[in-house]
Amino acid sequence: MPLVRLAHEKAIQLQLRRDLVRSVKRGHAWIYAEALRATPKTKPGVPAILLDNRGGREIGRGYYDPDGTIALRVCTTRRGEVLNDVWAAGRMQRAIALRETLFTGDTSAYRLFNGEGDGLPGLVCDRYADAAVLQLDGEAARRFWHAPGIAAWLTDKLGLNLVVERLPGQHPTQTRLLSGSQPQAPIPFTEHGVCFTADLIHGQKTGFYLDQRENRLRMGAYAPGKTVLNVFGYTGGFSVYAGLAGAAHVTTVDSAMPALEVAAAHWVLNSLSEERHSTVCADTFEFLKAASDGAKTWKVVILDPPSFAPNQAAVPKALNAYQRLIALGASVTAENGVLAASSCSSHVSLDQFTHACQEGISIARRQATMLGIYTQPPDHPVPLAMPEFRYLKFIIMRLD
Repeated sequence: MPLVRLAHEKAIQLQLRRDLVRSVKRGHAWIYAEALRATPKTKPGVPAILLDNRGGREIGRGYYDPDGTIALRVCTTRRGEVLNDVWAAGRMQRAIALRETLFTGDTSAYRLFNGEGDGLPGLVCDRYADAAVLQLDGEAARRFWHAPGIAAWLTDKLGLNLVVERLPGQHPTQTRLLSGSQPQAPIPFTEHGVCFTADLIHGQKTGFYLDQRENRLRMGAYAPGKTVLNVFGYTGGFSVYAGLAGAAHVTTVDSAMPALEVAAAHWVLNSLSEERHSTVCADTFEFLKAASDGAKTWKVVILDPPSFAPNQAAVPKALNAYQRLIALGASVTAENGVLAASSCSSHVSLDQFTHACQEGISIARRQATMLGIYTQPPDHPVPLAMPEFRYLKFIIMRLD
């Protein structure tokens, strides 16, 4: 089966309206519709040749979306390179080779393909041991990439026994089975030797938040002998790391009871004493407000909310929400305690999020010392020329 669905179609030509040649050559893979002289009507996903704004010289090739804000995703800047299965397999093999250098046997779940960061625009694949989840970003990506062919290629190259595709739609966890049998239970995997499971069919994202792997490990260093509060705890990733590091007690808070049930199961799966862990199903803002009003504090507090800014228009409201959340988090962090705050919104910049942390700490009438600022791990590579691809911000602070 093919990897690229429309490889044999004749490429259309698109010409830039303004000079973006340097940006494209540096590796920026997105061409917005407004940057093109014309946006011809054709089916999404067709191959396209990008010409410069002056002499019509070829500067890149990719696939076209006539209806999207991102009209062209640039796949290569090598003149004349054909976007076929040979090209795709080469990029995929290069991505796999990187992961083979990053992970040993104690980590069996990671991002295998990270779209533009691996030169595979619009294609995301997360691996969980012998299973994988594909995500294709938009209608053009779904027409350009051939998901069943990619699943067959992965099964052959990596010996996978299950590949599913996450599909768009009103239901956030709509899936399609591409190879193997429908899983009857969550998939077990390890991360730095820590045991977890991922529900590939119903879980958030592709089943687990793989991008916080190194931050979970970092936060474990602050946990020995401490009380830890994990807010927006989902299935307890940060909680389990804290427990294994020797935390005195860990509290996991989330608004979804099914996630908390999995968090409790993950705790037991790692042979941790149940007396050292408690779960609270509640609105996280209301929980923090009640804890603050009751003068309840923890030595380590972790705030890992979902994205507050799904689009650029939502950024002002999101920044206010971050400020409020961080103020509440600071109010329940003990003296000389550690507060960690995260944002996974690509529309909120690091400077904006750092400012929101400053404002939130100030609202709580506290002072903070920066201990570290981190972004996504190396299995989520980012084109250097695409700062908008650096979506994850994770800031660790010590409070007075």
